[in-house]
Amino acid sequence: MSQKKISSLSAVFPAYNDGGTIASMVVAANIACRQVTDDFEVIVVNDGSSDYTATMLEEMLGKYPQLRVLTHPLNQGYGAALRSGFVAAQKDWVFYTDGDSQYNPLELVNLVNALEEGVDLVNGYKLSRNDSWMRILIGRAYHYLVKFLFNIPIRDVDCDFRLIPRRVLAEINLKSVSGAICLEMVKKIAEAGHVFAEHPVNHYSRKYGVSRFFVPWRVLRTLRQITQLYWMLVIRKEHLKNKN
Repeated sequence: MSQKKISSLSAVFPAYNDGGTIASMVVAANIACRQVTDDFEVIVVNDGSSDYTATMLEEMLGKYPQLRVLTHPLNQGYGAALRSGFVAAQKDWVFYTDGDSQYNPLELVNLVNALEEGVDLVNGYKLSRNDSWMRILIGRAYHYLVKFLFNIPIRDVDCDFRLIPRRVLAEINLKSVSGAICLEMVKKIAEAGHVFAEHPVNHYSRKYGVSRFFVPWRVLRTLRQITQLYWMLVIRKEHLKNKN
């Protein structure tokens, strides 16, 4: 099968203390983008990193003219970094994944090939999760909880490997500043009537840094955020009222 092409693409990477991986992600993104379009940009949002992420990105700027770097002076959260990247994106399509190298940007070509008539966007889902058993267990519990509470139409809301038209992102008003943005985004896109395609992607163990999620206070914060989103999106349906 020949490789499909898209008109133009913004590849967005939120990064927080990803100095050991962000350079390879930028390199891989440049290769992947060239396979699917002749018009692209790579946007890295450095969300207040305290390691050498900024130094690596400064070096990359001199080598890759398509690279743009946005910097939050202080850490604002995953959702805030994504929102900054989405607002800055200038191309017709937006692809995003994390800067920690747990997903391979070269698999972007599979998302593009999954586009067909009647499909608006493509969501990846993990073939298997290469994490500790505790992270796998909590991740699975989270998946079933939010799928039940929010009637999510895709199999892996927690897979941060997505290809979305910029016009779709412009239709929804994202508010989350944390990782809860993925749940908010999928729910709002689905209820706006857009159709998802899904494609399996590989998930890799973390090679640099440590996860910042699996500590008790962050888990509790996530549960609180789920409760707030449930009230906002399911009970009050504020996004649908604003649309009307």
